[in-house]
Amino acid sequence: MSELVKKTAAELGSLIASGETSAAEVARAHLDRVAAVDGDVRAFLHVDGETVLAQARKVDERRAAGEELGPLAGVPIAHKDVFTTTDMPTTAGSRILEGWRPPYDATITARLRKAGLVILGKTNMDEFAMGSSTENSAYHPTHNPWDLSRIPGGSSGGSSAAVAAYEAPLATGTDTGGSIRQPAAVTGIVGAKPTYGGSTRYGIIAFASSLDTPGPFARNVLDAALLHEAFSGHDPMDSTSIDKPVPPVVEAARRADVAGLRVGVVKEFAGDGYQPGVTARFNEAVELLESLGAKVVEVSCPNFSYALPAYYLIAPSECSSNLARFDAMRFGLRVGDDGGRSAEEVMALTRAEGFGPEVKRRIMLGTYALSSGYYDAYYGKAQQVRTLIARDFDAAFGQVDVLVSPTTPTTAFPIGERADDPMAMYLADLCTIPANLAGNAAISVPCGLADEDGLPVGLQIMAPVLGDDRVYRVGAAVERALEDRWGGPLLGKAPELAEAAK
Repeated sequence: MSELVKKTAAELGSLIASGETSAAEVARAHLDRVAAVDGDVRAFLHVDGETVLAQARKVDERRAAGEELGPLAGVPIAHKDVFTTTDMPTTAGSRILEGWRPPYDATITARLRKAGLVILGKTNMDEFAMGSSTENSAYHPTHNPWDLSRIPGGSSGGSSAAVAAYEAPLATGTDTGGSIRQPAAVTGIVGAKPTYGGSTRYGIIAFASSLDTPGPFARNVLDAALLHEAFSGHDPMDSTSIDKPVPPVVEAARRADVAGLRVGVVKEFAGDGYQPGVTARFNEAVELLESLGAKVVEVSCPNFSYALPAYYLIAPSECSSNLARFDAMRFGLRVGDDGGRSAEEVMALTRAEGFGPEVKRRIMLGTYALSSGYYDAYYGKAQQVRTLIARDFDAAFGQVDVLVSPTTPTTAFPIGERADDPMAMYLADLCTIPANLAGNAAISVPCGLADEDGLPVGLQIMAPVLGDDRVYRVGAAVERALEDRWGGPLLGKAPELAEAAK
């Protein structure tokens, strides 16, 4: 494996800026890595080496012409296949959009290009971001680089696997109910969900519009903060975009100090259903925070126990509305259009063939919850619960600066183990969903390996709306202390991953 592939995004940016290497050389090294391991990991849906190298050469030309570029210029990035891209297909992991080339870039895609990042390709995902394992992709499952028989999380599992397998130093994801944090936790990397509205949704194929939040993946907290800063900020194309400055996340990641901070341990995120090794590593992380000077207290958020059922009414309701646009009339797949069928018949045939089982399940749940006579009983009540959860957060943040919990109750489970049990699958997001419902900032950072299986465990840190800098500050402090203890990053605990991802 090339030494360039082992570098952090910040290190690569510095090497390229100083002229010690070029963006083209860095891109070529990562393309070689993709070629070497992605046949096993299967993180990508689309990679075009010529396009990648052309992007990299353009960055080198911009720098040679004296253009002032950002700290990530020339750094490769894996891009979740839910962001529109004019030069690559965008499928959202679905057959209904197979081969579709959008006529415009998502705002975040455009911002990545402007900052000089080199988009390596589009990563695999659960279809329309509906899932926690990337097994719901219409194309193929992605494998966890720590153990190829295990899931890499979802829905952004292609992105998390690409970063964990050293195929890319950075990746984008979207987090609707935990789809960045949960994959980050089970692959031993960093994943952050910004404050809702802090990162634009324009050009993202929508799942649940009041929940979808783009965010970064990286192998360390500083790299995640640099990417967060590069693509965040107000976007007039998104009516939910917050018109306020981006919190100082990079400064916070470099500060990496928790002395005097009040840290709340969420009482409700413990007990039955939590893997003993996950609980043990979480408790050690809490003790570590206390040893670093934080004041740790237990906090009760009683309505968090209702977050999962509320989410699975709100998200399917919004998805049933958003996915109505895939009607075979305007773009994408069209089935049965032989001139002898009505538009309604073509639409039904197309949706039946184009959507996978989980997407169909959620469309039906959402349509039912929004139907006449049931709206108030289901969707309306779920929104009331959402308000109660937001109030729990407000009360908690009146006592503490951040909240902590395990990111996910278990480590990565075997591929296929929960495929026929939707409820067991949904429980993977038990700890992450409340922050989505309230719109808070949150991050997952590695906190060790579970004793039972030697697989990564994530620590979730949550902060108030626009308190994104707090999660990076605490996450960086934990990362620094644990890496001192481990003698390097957690990914170094998997030497076979560094060599062959096998």
